[in-house]
Amino acid sequence: MRMLEQIDAINRRHPWSHNDFYSPWILRQAAQGPRYSALDIGCGSGNLVAGLRACFEHVTGIEPDHLMARTAQSRFETAEEITIRQCDFDTLDWKQQFDAITLVAVLHHLPLDESLSKLKLLLRPGGRLVVIGCYREATLTDRLLSMIALITNPLFGVVKHWPIAAHPPVEMMAPTVMPREMFAEIRRSVKLQLPGGRIRRRLFWRYSLVYTKPA
Repeated sequence: MRMLEQIDAINRRHPWSHNDFYSPWILRQAAQGPRYSALDIGCGSGNLVAGLRACFEHVTGIEPDHLMARTAQSRFETAEEITIRQCDFDTLDWKQQFDAITLVAVLHHLPLDESLSKLKLLLRPGGRLVVIGCYREATLTDRLLSMIALITNPLFGVVKHWPIAAHPPVEMMAPTVMPREMFAEIRRSVKLQLPGGRIRRRLFWRYSLVYTKPA
């Protein structure tokens, strides 16, 4: 217990975003398809939107949380190629389609099967869905990966953010919920709703999903 308390203290002094850690990988995956328009669902303060901006001609970010949406809107208020909307996933225009759709630590906030089906509709043929998601720990493999992440997390924090932080960065202040589905359940849903989608466990309590809609 003492060791866990020490790890938690280090994490609070040197916070860093697990979601931003995967941004370079997300951008590489998203940019492998057509590169006209991208949609980032649950865009938060807009860190990933900023990366997508370099790859796509038009980027739309949606964010239901008022504080996060206002932060992103202020950040990109002079960027004509970027649109930030404060809205829920269900209020999107389902007639509009995108070449790339990204979700980072967002899918577990939504009904899984229904959302995967809708995401497929939002993709243009040949477009790519790229997800970094969270799952509920249930197996020995889950717990082993969690133990590795628990040990390495403070090391990454100290290396990435050596100065002691007075408070978490704004991108880590978005509302959170605990994931409901186990990795096996998510994999079954992907197989059913997105045939050909590639899903795998990742470090830092995450999984990745990449799906290319048939042309």
